[in-house]
Amino acid sequence: MLYEDLTKSILGACFEVMNELGAGFLESVYEKALMIALCDRGLAVHSQVPLSVLFRGEKVGEFFADIFVEGKVIVELKATKSLAPEHQAQLINYLNATGKEVGLLVNFGPTKLEYRRLERKILS
Repeated sequence: MLYEDLTKSILGACFEVMNELGAGFLESVYEKALMIALCDRGLAVHSQVPLSVLFRGEKVGEFFADIFVEGKVIVELKATKSLAPEHQAQLINYLNATGKEVGLLVNFGPTKLEYRRLERKILS
């Protein structure tokens, strides 16, 4: 599995944040806490990273990745009752648009951390 050790480390940090803060905060609180937990693990992290969407070589849009880890993994955070199909579609679109291969969709909303690991499908 691509970036397996890295994604395990990221998820470990997510569980630390959930165990310490619990559910019920805004997404921005979890983002800041997760940044601290990831930095404590010695990982290179950036938040609200602008990423361009290209179409035929032209920039047609821009989005902001919640957290980008080691220049490899996009982490999209949610603080909602449950993950919905559109949340997963959002991360898949981010992966496809940027060419990044791995993303984590993490929801701090419910009392138990909810997450999905997604890989971009490369067509041969």
